[in-house]
Amino acid sequence: MTARLKYLSAVSKNVRRPSYGRNRASGIVHIGVGAFHKAHQAVYTDDALQETGGDWMITGISLRSPDAAQALNPQKGLYTLLERGPQGVSARVIASIAGVLVAPVDQPHVLVALASPQTRIVSLTVTEKGYGLDPKTGGLDPSHPAVAADLADPDNTRSALGFLVAALHARQVLGRPPFTVLCCDNLPSNGKVLRRLVLEFAALRDPEIVPHIESAVSFPSTMVDRITPASTDGTFADARVLTGCEDRAAVETEPFSQWIIEDRFVAGRPPWEAGGAVFVEDVTSYEMMKLRMLNGAHSMLAYAGFIAGHKYVRDVMGDADLARLVARHMSEAARTLDPVPGVDPGRYADELRDRFANPAIAHETWQIAMDGTQKLPQRLIEPARIALERGLPMDAYAFAAAAWMRYTLGETEKGESYVLRDPREAEIRSALAGCGRDPSAVVEGLLALPGLFPGALATSTAWREAVAVRLKTMLADGMRSAIAREAAARHG
Repeated sequence: MTARLKYLSAVSKNVRRPSYGRNRASGIVHIGVGAFHKAHQAVYTDDALQETGGDWMITGISLRSPDAAQALNPQKGLYTLLERGPQGVSARVIASIAGVLVAPVDQPHVLVALASPQTRIVSLTVTEKGYGLDPKTGGLDPSHPAVAADLADPDNTRSALGFLVAALHARQVLGRPPFTVLCCDNLPSNGKVLRRLVLEFAALRDPEIVPHIESAVSFPSTMVDRITPASTDGTFADARVLTGCEDRAAVETEPFSQWIIEDRFVAGRPPWEAGGAVFVEDVTSYEMMKLRMLNGAHSMLAYAGFIAGHKYVRDVMGDADLARLVARHMSEAARTLDPVPGVDPGRYADELRDRFANPAIAHETWQIAMDGTQKLPQRLIEPARIALERGLPMDAYAFAAAAWMRYTLGETEKGESYVLRDPREAEIRSALAGCGRDPSAVVEGLLALPGLFPGALATSTAWREAVAVRLKTMLADGMRSAIAREAAARHG
């Protein structure tokens, strides 16, 4: 029986592993220890520790599920990172995570970690839906389940915002300096957005802490990028073969990785440059490029590809018609962007398509399709609004929106049902009640969802008709026919 990964000395000699001592303080607390964090921020921190040392180990926090703790804690935080590229797979062991706390069962220790004088950065990857963001106002949604529960019962913290505010309040009372709050999720101006949410939450829960947060806490914005599919039995099997150890926390990803960060840290930071991070004054242009070109194309191909029967992104890129639509989407998205320092959008698009086509990465379209109402505003709806305003072609966005609307019907073309995995699923069902498969009714119902489509789009006859005509083809002739027709028009 293969021994569980627990000691670096047990790892196969040909596998890269760190040489720094791990008996050092956790300067970082990370909320949301999922696959992406393990493939991205924890790797940059591993590189930084290897380069210069320092007290920058990571203490992880899971807000709900114990899965990450159950996988990582028996391994003393060690795990295997598999990088899959066209030339094969490589493995390295990451050692930057000290351990994981599970908030629902260990709340006191979570608060202790956050309030510790050694903690200088609190980073987050809790997905777009984890922040309690009200899409109608861009601010806090007090009715968000975790937020509402925290406001009703402040002594039993559940939400990311609740833990941040409670920790900052405790640090002020104890005379300890604040930490930097570092959002690493795909939200435009994520630092500014999180700052607003924290301040609005604090105003409702601990008003006396608001001036301190406003004056002393920094919220740098970031742009993160690394395609990271969910781990599978194949991930664990390959990790076992390559490392010689059983690793239930292994994660797989692509060779490419990018991290652009605003350099505003109130209590210091690791030298993440050692792993290739880039520090800038303003991250906006980089994040808009990524959200609209990469994430926007990802969402389009996920909805269209899933309904067309493509399980993985790589399968989508093997479909000549869909691949042409991916290229079109990136090209049209680039036209809505301001110039990005040092980046050629055409070359960036070529690199993205190569990454999507990576045959070694099994990234499921259904995984990308989840949480659509949280992702669409920044990925598809905002560039569509800009295109309408500037008189640019809207075909790419209309097709993507129609594909999402087809997906919200919750049924494949074979009649098989699936769950949407969207926090507004009940609202979507209500909006579609009585619409049947009438494309115009479906479009009108979903355009009326509060806070999703801005008035300029929702009231535009040209936009409604452009979406409806594509949805009509998808429903009447099937998604493959709709894709073929769209691709033909793209070259017509």
